[in-house]
Amino acid sequence: MTPFGSEEEIAIQAIKHALKALRKRHLLEEGAHGPAFVALSKPIASQGSEWKDKAENLELELQQCYKAQARLSEQLVVEVAESRAAKSLVQEKEALIPSLEHDLSQARDECSRLAALLEEKTKALELLIGENKELRSQYEEMRTRAINAEAENKTLVDRWMLQKMQDAERLNEANALYEDMLGKLKASGLEQLARQQVDGVVRQSEEGAEYYVESVIPKTCKHRIPAHEGGCASIVFENSSGKLVSGGQDHTVKMWDSTTGRLTQTYNGCLGSVLDLSITHDNRCIIAASSSNNLYVWDANSGRVRHTLTGHKDKVCAVDVSRSSVRLVVSSGYDRTIKVWDLNKGYCVNTIMFPSNCNALSFSPDGQTIFSGHVDGHLRLWDIQTGKLLSEVAAHSLAVTSISLSRNGNTILTSGRDNLHNLFDTRTLEVWRTLRASENRVASNWSRSCISADNNYVAAGSVDGSVHVWSISNGNIVSTLKEHTGSVLCCSWSGLGKPIATSDRNGVICMWT
Repeated sequence: MTPFGSEEEIAIQAIKHALKALRKRHLLEEGAHGPAFVALSKPIASQGSEWKDKAENLELELQQCYKAQARLSEQLVVEVAESRAAKSLVQEKEALIPSLEHDLSQARDECSRLAALLEEKTKALELLIGENKELRSQYEEMRTRAINAEAENKTLVDRWMLQKMQDAERLNEANALYEDMLGKLKASGLEQLARQQVDGVVRQSEEGAEYYVESVIPKTCKHRIPAHEGGCASIVFENSSGKLVSGGQDHTVKMWDSTTGRLTQTYNGCLGSVLDLSITHDNRCIIAASSSNNLYVWDANSGRVRHTLTGHKDKVCAVDVSRSSVRLVVSSGYDRTIKVWDLNKGYCVNTIMFPSNCNALSFSPDGQTIFSGHVDGHLRLWDIQTGKLLSEVAAHSLAVTSISLSRNGNTILTSGRDNLHNLFDTRTLEVWRTLRASENRVASNWSRSCISADNNYVAAGSVDGSVHVWSISNGNIVSTLKEHTGSVLCCSWSGLGKPIATSDRNGVICMWT
């Protein structure tokens, strides 16, 4: 029962109780006053006027009671009407309660859903705030590092520019000294040179006089040096010197005294295996081709890295320096490009692209063209200025592994995986001699053979560890050298005629005399 219904019933009960009380009082008064009315009605002279007044008062009181009863009846009617109106209003409100309860239930469900969603969003926001703080911290750290790196880079650039200026000054001094010495050499003439080198043969070239010693056929291993860990793929003698430079898979380049077999200097800084070496004709710079896709240029005297030449996208397997200039260097990589570098500037000045990877290359004597040997077995001649292919010949049925130019520039030696060693005329690119031996098998795509300084002999290593020496004049083997226990990868003949050096897959260098 609703509170409104309870109040209405209580009011009705109260009114009914009041009416009963009035009726009972009325009856009691009538019963009490009855004898008085009878007595009054009798002509009793003794009661007098007192009784008459009392009767009138009682009658007046009775009339007032009737009036009070009438007022209560009217009030009861009004209360009943109001009670009915309130009951009707209550019924209307009760009819709205289920709808409101349904709306309230939906509102509570929606509130719960929104509360859960708010909690989820709050957690996500807290996570994002945490990530944002972490990213801001990382950003500030990276920003600080970038600022420091920029400052360090500026310092390095300033130092590099200063060093470049100093190098340029030293190079200008060296060029001036070189030109002065060359002028003195030309002025002295061939007679003076012949008096200084009485046991040699002197030939005249356009640049001046060059000294050639008669090469000696090697017979005996003079020094057996464990030079590198993991293999030694490249060795080269300094020009007109007995010093030998070697590069290995241990990422080092070393210089040896061929007379004593003693290590004289180690060049560090290379980040990959050394696949080929070259030395400028003034013996001041050593250049290494590396499997790290870069070339490294050292100052031969100080051992300091002068340049790191970057630009190849794959390992660099061959390098050579111009015989007419100490500035120009060429390199080839397994990204199917040949790059021409300027050592004074320290960057690439030309790039030649081709369809087959290049394993070996060599400058021509004039420094204007280069020979390249490729995996497809072809020997190609390029113009380094224009990058134009000037000539091409099928040199081998398999990959070319080595190119070696004679000192007089008239002959170029190529070796291939078909185990042949061909001698080409550089002017016509025609083969005029082929050297072979049943026991001689080329060990790798970068096995290097060589020509002696007097252009009389060819030396090439074999997979069985032997080294074969042929006479160019008749094509016969004049010596077979056996000391290596691993595949021979490289041969180099000193420009002084002796010794000849060989290196193998075990990192051992042998010097023969």
